[in-house]
Amino acid sequence: MAVGTSDSKHPSGLYVLFFTEMWERFSYYGMRALFVLFMTKALLFDKALGSQIYGSYTGLVYLTPLLGGYMADRYWGNRKSIIVGGVLMAIGQMFMFFAGTFFQQADIATPLMFTGLGFLILGNGFFKPNISTMVGQLYPPGDKRVDSAFTIFYMGINLGAFIAPLLCGYLGDTGNPADYRWGFLVACIGMCLSLVVFITLKNKHIVTPDGEQIGEKPNSAREVNVSGEKTPVNYKSMAIWGGLFLVLMFVFLNMLGMDLVGSFIFSLTIAAPGYIITDPSLSKIERQRIWVIYIAAFFVIFFWAAFEQAGASLTYFAEEQTDRSFFGKNIPTSYFQSINAVAIVIFAPLFVWLWGWMGKRNLEPASPFKQALGLFLLAIGYLVIAFGVKGLDPSTKVSMVWLVSLYTIHTFGELCLSPIGLSMVNKLSPVKLASLLMGVWFLSTAAANKFAGTLSALYPEEVKIEKVFSAKASPVAMSILNNDTHKIPDNVWADSKGSSSLKLATAIKSADTDSLSSLMVDSVKTATVSNYYLKVIKSANGNFDHALMLNDTLLLTHELVDVVTTIDGKKTSAKEERVQTWNLKPVKPTFMSVKINDLYDFFMLFVFMAGAASIFLFLLSGKLLKMMNGVR
Repeated sequence: MAVGTSDSKHPSGLYVLFFTEMWERFSYYGMRALFVLFMTKALLFDKALGSQIYGSYTGLVYLTPLLGGYMADRYWGNRKSIIVGGVLMAIGQMFMFFAGTFFQQADIATPLMFTGLGFLILGNGFFKPNISTMVGQLYPPGDKRVDSAFTIFYMGINLGAFIAPLLCGYLGDTGNPADYRWGFLVACIGMCLSLVVFITLKNKHIVTPDGEQIGEKPNSAREVNVSGEKTPVNYKSMAIWGGLFLVLMFVFLNMLGMDLVGSFIFSLTIAAPGYIITDPSLSKIERQRIWVIYIAAFFVIFFWAAFEQAGASLTYFAEEQTDRSFFGKNIPTSYFQSINAVAIVIFAPLFVWLWGWMGKRNLEPASPFKQALGLFLLAIGYLVIAFGVKGLDPSTKVSMVWLVSLYTIHTFGELCLSPIGLSMVNKLSPVKLASLLMGVWFLSTAAANKFAGTLSALYPEEVKIEKVFSAKASPVAMSILNNDTHKIPDNVWADSKGSSSLKLATAIKSADTDSLSSLMVDSVKTATVSNYYLKVIKSANGNFDHALMLNDTLLLTHELVDVVTTIDGKKTSAKEERVQTWNLKPVKPTFMSVKINDLYDFFMLFVFMAGAASIFLFLLSGKLLKMMNGVR
């Protein structure tokens, strides 16, 4: 007997998938809320490197659904793929926990972190496209409840995304680098809960309206050709597009100067859709509908590239440029990651009602129009915060109202674009390619996330931290910082014609202890540090207690950091001295020959990018609607 097939009620299987996805997203967003902070505060990476790693990670997270979708379509089915993916992600979170445990030993923590990221990337690829595909299979073809079902499902995603930064941030984002591991451990527990929910409830509730088990067999088995056999693999087409992929890799890597991950993602973003669209078994209508998915996916790249600044550049903004004091307490930076999610939980029911109300009156806009509206709202969100920082002294922190407003407006845009996009892919995809085309949809998000990391690296800085190292690693630097000239080795102060403080500063900047001890410097002429620069640095690092200006561009700062270690099960806390070198005149980044001088320029970049994409998609919407051949 069919489960939940009435016009008003949704199948019970929807809520099983709701909670499965909720806990998996709890795991993902809990880790994401801490990731950039962990790299910059615990592993001491700079912002540009942290942004690039973040972009590569999130890009690959949305790339591997192509592999997971293919495996489900042709071999495993959705259920097995979801379970395998969940197990891999739980292992990945455990590696992140171990990386957080050994954060003081970079040679151990960094490989552990990258191993954990590898498991998370691969596991997400098996999990994400398959659970999304199963939502649509709960309903008969043409059921008008599908759009609202995806919106409800999207609420589950964001309920997990709301809870995760609060709980993981409460345990991990404490100001003590040793605590990040507890946030990663809670993320691991969330992934395990997701697996328990799915494995125990799938057989009873995840069924079609006719009572057939969903996701047990490969999706290609649900649609056969005239002879009753599965559609064969087109190896000739695969070879052609595989060759094109290698050519594109060479161009992106060697001619356009992209890194390996970016070259791989952008090459696959072109080659994989090309392979699918040239499948000779596709009918004319199927091919037109797939083209609609591709065109919409192209514009979605611009949406997510701007939206995903939340995990990198907007995290830097919250950490350094936002006044986070609230009733005498400082709100952890990671908590701001929950704003978008809680806004979705609040406003998603309103959008469900709105689309349903308009649908009953034949007034509901088609998917392309909704997506154009989503891009427009994204541009408005950045326009709001751009005016909030216009003409602002970089040493002055802005009210958190500006950041809350941006995230809330972006939520409205996301509700117009993302769940509607998932529903559109489900409705337009041929059954035999359902998961694979869902993977292509996430492939566009992969390109967007990698692009987001590149854009985040353009974050303008008035001062830029160059190096952070233990005071023990450079006693000469500490002696200079403390003006303890009698402690500096005699050979440093010997006669040294041609030597200068700039040469010494360069050695300190590179933390090259050997060069420091062998330098011959007759004197160190220090300059006065302006109050402006001190205020700017204080906004980025409120812990430093004194500083010394070596020349007009380089500043040394000193700070004491609480370091917690565990020996034989007992925790001990000790103060560690750290020296930081700051470049007071960093080169301003440029994008397409336009210099990004300040935060206003940075945010306006996203206003123009999202606004232009919105206009172009709106103009194309009529044509896309015709190509959908009756599907709205």
